[in-house]
Amino acid sequence: MKKQALLLTTAMFLHLPFAYALEIKAVDDDAFVEIDMKQAQLGQLLFWDPILSGNKNISCGTCHHPKLGTADGVSLSIGEGGIGLGPDRMVDKSNIPEQRIPRNAPALFNLGAKEFTVMFHDGRLEADETKKSGLRTPLDDDMTVGFSGVLSAQSMFPVLSSDEMAGHYSENDVAKAVRRGLITGTDGAWDIISKRVAAIDEYQKMFDEVDPEIAQGKPIGFTDISNAIAAFIAFEWRSDESPFDNYLRGEAQLDDVAAQGMDLFYGKAQCASCHTGPFQTDHKFHAMGVPQIGPGKAERFESHSQDTGRMRVTGRLEDAYAFRTPSLRNVTLTAPYGHSGAYRNLRHFLEAHVEPSTAVDYYDKSEAQFSDYTPPKNDWAALEDAKENQAIKDAVRWSGVKLAAGEIDALMAFMGALEDKKSLTSRLGVPSTLPSGLPVDK
Repeated sequence: MKKQALLLTTAMFLHLPFAYALEIKAVDDDAFVEIDMKQAQLGQLLFWDPILSGNKNISCGTCHHPKLGTADGVSLSIGEGGIGLGPDRMVDKSNIPEQRIPRNAPALFNLGAKEFTVMFHDGRLEADETKKSGLRTPLDDDMTVGFSGVLSAQSMFPVLSSDEMAGHYSENDVAKAVRRGLITGTDGAWDIISKRVAAIDEYQKMFDEVDPEIAQGKPIGFTDISNAIAAFIAFEWRSDESPFDNYLRGEAQLDDVAAQGMDLFYGKAQCASCHTGPFQTDHKFHAMGVPQIGPGKAERFESHSQDTGRMRVTGRLEDAYAFRTPSLRNVTLTAPYGHSGAYRNLRHFLEAHVEPSTAVDYYDKSEAQFSDYTPPKNDWAALEDAKENQAIKDAVRWSGVKLAAGEIDALMAFMGALEDKKSLTSRLGVPSTLPSGLPVDK
């Protein structure tokens, strides 16, 4: 594959406090993990199969659908207790949700790139060579060995969450195991899910073909399931054929407005101070004043609706309200925006983002995109708490920049140049049927 470096010289940045020379190179196959296609094809079926959920009614694809930019098009999802997809997802009146899922469903593009070693808005899952499993997770030393990496291990969280896939505490065997703290080992939640999958002849046959040890009698484990799903995600949503990629490869030019936006992005607007590298992320955590909506990250016994982000993982006050820098690939397709999904409109989010210390003051509730559901907890509780809003503002460390309307237009054009619609349509796609016989979210 042809490579051509885009060199943005130091002179371009002399007006910035972080003057530097920046080189961005087009990504190629070396940037991504190798894919076993049989494993990816198996992972495709498992990704879309509701058998992984406690009540066998929710798949990974329910909240990460290509029709909705590999997310679900709402600020905060309804997992267990919902029927349908995205903004049209309705509440199952026979199984009322306990709350909205506290954080916005992230997109899945380029998670097979080797540089992605941290997962989730708060980074609670990270690669860590000092750990036996190679991962730092909330399970700590009890973490099961055998996950192929962070992309595989991230699948362990939704299947254990009562709000996402496990179901309410007393209504199925998976949820009951989670309630008792039985996650790993025999009769743990992962073991229950694995045995469900292994009991289906087609899945057993496909695992036999993928893994010689399983073919020789090793039981299918949850790590085998999650490794297959990771292979599918890595293959299915690789995104490196945008106009920006073609520009870096010397195959095309950006139009004038997008080129102006690129200059602003890597210059005056200072976007690249966080959104750096080939996928526009430094994989670090920053407090950017995003308004807090929804239930927040609170334990069931807590009454607050706040979400302190990275601080929940590290315990450090300096990490309060900091969230991971998201990649901007296909950002035009992945609304709403922010850890809480507070903004449905990318331009409005961008306007707030360049002056983050005042974003909460000018937030319009109509920016939220909710499914038709009135949760027990007030969606606006944190937003209506003056003390909480002040804490969010005080956590911001970046002073922001003033941009004219035309400069926002140019940045929006550059965001459009990061769009690669082929990454949504041209690979394995959504299967028509599943080995379990359960319905596919289409």
